[in-house]
Amino acid sequence: MLRFHVSNMSCGGCAKGVTRAVQGLDGNAKIDIDLPSREINVRGAVDAPGVVAALKRAGYEARTLGA
Repeated sequence: MLRFHVSNMSCGGCAKGVTRAVQGLDGNAKIDIDLPSREINVRGAVDAPGVVAALKRAGYEARTLGA
């Protein structure tokens, strides 16, 4: 499982955009979103740099969190 903080994810629409961006890398990825803390957990065939890059392309600033 990979964990990320997405600093500019603030609403349900953002959560959908984040989900779309990650699932663009792996359509079967499982994404758990904690909107109040602006954190996401990702499980799937993705790597942290790829997720950060996909989120950046979608307009979201993300950083990897420790396990």
